[in-house]
Amino acid sequence: MNATPGTSDPTMEAIGRAVAAGRAGDTASARRALLDLWSAIGVTGDPLHRCTLAHHLADLHEDPAQALAWDIRALDAADALTERRLREHHAGLRVAGFYPSLHLNLADAYRRLGSFAAAAEHVEAAREHLPDLPRDSYGDLLRTAVEEVAGAVAERDTTRRASAPDPAAAPG
Repeated sequence: MNATPGTSDPTMEAIGRAVAAGRAGDTASARRALLDLWSAIGVTGDPLHRCTLAHHLADLHEDPAQALAWDIRALDAADALTERRLREHHAGLRVAGFYPSLHLNLADAYRRLGSFAAAAEHVEAAREHLPDLPRDSYGDLLRTAVEEVAGAVAERDTTRRASAPDPAAAPG
């Protein structure tokens, strides 16, 4: 879900700044900034803003139940997102390309909570959308992660995956 904006969008830029702060290790500040933006956007605001914000905010929560709530919001917003709105932001993106990552995150959160049947459903949904991913390092990363989560679901493993985004760690 990372992209270079096609036109200036102050909300997407603010989301990007907050995400960068989180990736730099300032998760508390990043969460606050994203929650403030969420309040401004509202639950019926621009689906691109809601999807992007919720997707990234989920990664800033260590608690899988909190992450799950934001992952669900991200998927709901993606379902409301139109191709036209997405092209206004970035001509090269397609809504279908969001679904593998969104379902992967849901599968992983459900798995960490021990809800293996729900996790397996989202693994399958992610797999169904894998053809929508580009054949590049990002697509390969997601394809690998989907299979990691599928393996963890099969093993009934609820531990955090080493390759999952870690809200508590600064990038190396």
